[in-house]
Amino acid sequence: MDKTKRICLWSGPRNISTALMYSFAQRKDTTVVDEPLYAHYLTSTDADEYHPGAEDVIADQHNDGERVVREVILGDYETPVVFFKHMTHHLVDLDWSFMKDTINLILTRDPRDMLPSYAKQVNQPAMRDVGYAKHLELLEYLQSIGQQPMVIDSKQVLMDPKGKLTEICHGLGIPFDEAMLSWEAGARPEDGVWADHWYHNVHRSTGFKPYTPKTEPFPEHLKELLKECQPIYHRLIGKS
Repeated sequence: MDKTKRICLWSGPRNISTALMYSFAQRKDTTVVDEPLYAHYLTSTDADEYHPGAEDVIADQHNDGERVVREVILGDYETPVVFFKHMTHHLVDLDWSFMKDTINLILTRDPRDMLPSYAKQVNQPAMRDVGYAKHLELLEYLQSIGQQPMVIDSKQVLMDPKGKLTEICHGLGIPFDEAMLSWEAGARPEDGVWADHWYHNVHRSTGFKPYTPKTEPFPEHLKELLKECQPIYHRLIGKS
């Protein structure tokens, strides 16, 4: 019987998912894995045409998503807990039934905060890039197979890291570890090859930064996408 606790964090981009991965990496009982389905996503769509560093990702990872599921997500590990950081929009052309064998969390963020941050790397993002619709599809799928995944709002983690991490760990059936609240600045060996393009802020951090609302005007070219994302975000976090 497989006793490995496989935690899949399904996130959108720019959602403190890397900080959460760094947090779980501080646990002695946990192995962390960074976005194992990224190359699969790039080779299954045309996203390789505009994602920074796409050629390096495709060369570095298995491109076959089903192989990644078999050998990485459902593979063997020496630690009793494995934490997989995923982007929800990477779930293309895959059989999702492997999630019956994983504990699944959904991480979201207010699109008013997320979209301007993401557009600094991808100037003209579309819904498929930012993951909100896929989040909702994933939530409905997980509920259809009898799971009730925790939906985490990144803002709540930043406002109370210890309290929220304690709640998350309780939901996962693992004890909270104080070590999860801080880490050394700089890169980690588990970082994907895309870290140079995306991880500048987390590499400068030593813990969860306090939440600060954005003050600059919302970019005009993102307003239509914001209209699409906001109602989905509110459904995800339980607002009407």
